[in-house]
Amino acid sequence: MPKAVPLSHKNILTNIRDTPLTVLSENDALIRILPPFHSFGITVTTVLPLCTGLRTVYHTNPIEAPVIARMIKEYKVSIIVGTPTFLSGIIQASTKVQLRPLRLAIIGADKCPDAVHEAFKERCPQANIIEGYGVTECSPIVSVTPEDYPKLNTIGRILPSFEYRIVDVDTGKNAGKNRAGMLLLRGASVFDGYLNYDGDSPFVEYEGKKWYRTGDLVMEGEGADGVLVFCGRLKRFVKLGGEMISLPAIEEVLSNHIKSDNGEGPVIAVEATTAEETPELTLFTARDTDRATVNNYIRDAGLSALHNIRRVIKTDEIPLLGTGKIDYRLLRERLNRDLGPAQK
Repeated sequence: MPKAVPLSHKNILTNIRDTPLTVLSENDALIRILPPFHSFGITVTTVLPLCTGLRTVYHTNPIEAPVIARMIKEYKVSIIVGTPTFLSGIIQASTKVQLRPLRLAIIGADKCPDAVHEAFKERCPQANIIEGYGVTECSPIVSVTPEDYPKLNTIGRILPSFEYRIVDVDTGKNAGKNRAGMLLLRGASVFDGYLNYDGDSPFVEYEGKKWYRTGDLVMEGEGADGVLVFCGRLKRFVKLGGEMISLPAIEEVLSNHIKSDNGEGPVIAVEATTAEETPELTLFTARDTDRATVNNYIRDAGLSALHNIRRVIKTDEIPLLGTGKIDYRLLRERLNRDLGPAQK
């Protein structure tokens, strides 16, 4: 069951104060398409405009890409806030003229694929993408790439009110530079705990302090700029042959070859069976393809044979949550339902 995350006024307002408001001007106009039950939507596209007086227009359905494209043109919208899935749909359903007012796309909730970056730059050469990272439990923004210092495939610097540590998943010790580790956070934007929840604590003790364990793997480079790279959610990795295999990395490779039409959303998703010793990588696809073809794409991208797809399941569509993310829970349920107990 989904967990209820109570966020206080202090949590949200601290997060807004942390946000680099210097990217905004009195001439800007924002379009809000994210639902208010999405923490990114409530903090960045609802409360922040109320606190700053930012002119904002609203549309209730983020998947109505043609309508949103027309609104951007008619209301001279300069800033859009959304997820990669929603932005991709808008790019595909729009013209350059419609998106000409845009100067900034602020993207979160998922890693923005290179293909979306490239499509946005082609459709909106005058605009930049600011990519960030956040979690609901942190109100939600944790890090953001500066507009004047965008680095592709990074999630920027941790916001000022947070303390953070990156620890090795196996040893619990400091992961060091250039090594992926679990991100731990503490600060005034971090929630106090789930509502009416009796499961495992989301907090851990480290260096004598209490930290929120994000469940996300990040990496910090050797430089002193503090810019982080998002490596993925731990639950979106599987261990095969002693190696941690990233399911999003496989999806990114395949999405460059198996593409959606007319902004309809993602047409592929990769999941794994839950067998601990030999999990099988499974491709759900709304397009016609086969194992040999997709594994050739994987090989050509330089990924090892451990990343190969073992099973392809054709589906009418890839299920999405209201936030625009793929509903992997539903895909896992289908996968486990289709398999016998010994294969799970």
